[in-house]
Amino acid sequence: MSYPVLVAVAWPYANAEIHVGNITGAYLPADIFARYQRLMGRQVLMVSGSDAHGTPITVRADAENSTPIEVYQHFHHSFLDLFQQLGLTYDLFTSTHTSNHFRVSSAMFLALLGNNYLYKASDMQWYAPSQKRFLPDRYVEGTCYICGYENARSDQCDKCGSLLEAEKLINPRSRVDGSTPELRQTEHYYLDLGELQGEVTAFLEQRKDYWRPNVLRQSLGQMQAEKLRGRPITRDLDWGIPVPLEEMKGKCLYVWFEAVIGYLSAALEWSTLNGKPDAWRTWWHDPACRAYYFIGKDNIPFHAIIWPAELIGVGTKFDEIIGSKPVENLVLPHDVPANEFMNLEQQKISGSRNWAVWGRDFLTRYDPDPLRYYLTVNMPESKDTDWDWEDFFKRNNDELVATWGNLANRVLSFAYKHWDGQVPDPGELTEVDKQLLAQIETGFEKVGNELEAVRLRAALGEAMGLATEVNRYLDATAPWQAVKIDKQIAGRAIFTAINAINMLKVMLAPFLPFTSQKLHEILGFDGQLFGSQYVQSIEDGLGEHSGLRYNPAGAVGEWKRVPVPAGHTLRQPQPLFKKLEPKIIEEERAKLGEPA
Repeated sequence: MSYPVLVAVAWPYANAEIHVGNITGAYLPADIFARYQRLMGRQVLMVSGSDAHGTPITVRADAENSTPIEVYQHFHHSFLDLFQQLGLTYDLFTSTHTSNHFRVSSAMFLALLGNNYLYKASDMQWYAPSQKRFLPDRYVEGTCYICGYENARSDQCDKCGSLLEAEKLINPRSRVDGSTPELRQTEHYYLDLGELQGEVTAFLEQRKDYWRPNVLRQSLGQMQAEKLRGRPITRDLDWGIPVPLEEMKGKCLYVWFEAVIGYLSAALEWSTLNGKPDAWRTWWHDPACRAYYFIGKDNIPFHAIIWPAELIGVGTKFDEIIGSKPVENLVLPHDVPANEFMNLEQQKISGSRNWAVWGRDFLTRYDPDPLRYYLTVNMPESKDTDWDWEDFFKRNNDELVATWGNLANRVLSFAYKHWDGQVPDPGELTEVDKQLLAQIETGFEKVGNELEAVRLRAALGEAMGLATEVNRYLDATAPWQAVKIDKQIAGRAIFTAINAINMLKVMLAPFLPFTSQKLHEILGFDGQLFGSQYVQSIEDGLGEHSGLRYNPAGAVGEWKRVPVPAGHTLRQPQPLFKKLEPKIIEEERAKLGEPA
């Protein structure tokens, strides 16, 4: 079944480096899913970018005697570097600090205003006298008045998942300097979530049969427990998108409101860059499109409640404002497969204490596919998981190297040596040979079904289980001994194994793209399984920004069996993975700081 697929990926805040918890939380699962969809031949658009606005960036700029734009650009470029090294195939990874995003965010604001889903009100909000500024909700912490959690943000409690009323927070404190903020009156625009509750509830009810339980608990469950209330979408800030109303001069769109609009604005920017200004409509107006939002659990309410409310609220008016015809409603999320958190050595990751495994630092010592593998087998899809250096070491050596890498290398090396670099002629296949090939071929459906449901751990488990079956087949047929007695029998087993490996290469490609491509070439095939990444410099009204792009041209990978015929020429085999030494466990642990 063919349909457009939007892969919308959480926007990393451009005020810190990215660690493994961030990667497995949203960025890697999105890429695995997008790669699979591309192998299926579907129209895929994978978009995200750096979240460039908000107080965290201004705070860091102040601390470093820098400017917000310098801070954002520094981390934005580090993200581009990491994502290229990891092989994350963004059609466009951009930024919220672009004239395009300013325009689209302003249009969404005006559309909601025009449809009477915004209202203006004066309210008491937290103000830090020590800093002479109002504080965004996420920069005020205190005790949750619902569950008693002592480190709740004033807008949301990460422990119970509730959306909070900022002024009710108990024992508030500024995250910036620990000072006690005070409530002061200020005027802002609010998103009238109460008026949209019925439609948002219906939206969630329609999806409850296939959404993850953790997502439903934090969205539908929360809405059933308490009614939605108006939420401010403007703030007293000087770094961000100005509110597009003269009466609100000196105020900006709240970062939580405009950042999620980035999924839409990035699609429009991608269309413009491709010279097809209306191409974005394929993913935002076609009712058949399936939009998947890859995020961490701390962002569930924003993507499962608030963003759908915004999309419902703008109706066709967004198209009217930007001049897109025909005017149509925007596509609502199909799924929000949010992940839980990853801890480190049984302690919560803390970047400030260097209790973290940093993505770019890791890749100075290890290859990307072992990282992608470990983060997938350990992905926190339904509960929190733990990065453990001893576990990483064992899984690399016992699974990647021993189960998969050695399988491919010993079969292809054996064929290269005994059949002059060619796939042997098997003659007549036995029932055992046919059964193995049929069993491996079922993987396209079994692994595919798990990937369709965004059960990535299970999908990888299915594929690796099939690799184990090929190893069992080789143990039973023993071509290494048979070649000494009957080369034809050995050749039949090697032919069968090579064809099985070629199928597994495709099934593992979304997870292990670098080694799958290497294996593709060793198997004697030309071309790239996937397209290529590149960085593009983009000029607009706000200056220059860099975008990570994906070029699908020339990609030959398909989610199906491609037979490797007898006589097909192989290339010189090479090991796919590196065996690690036990000493890396303590070496890596010694690099860590202190847990929180």
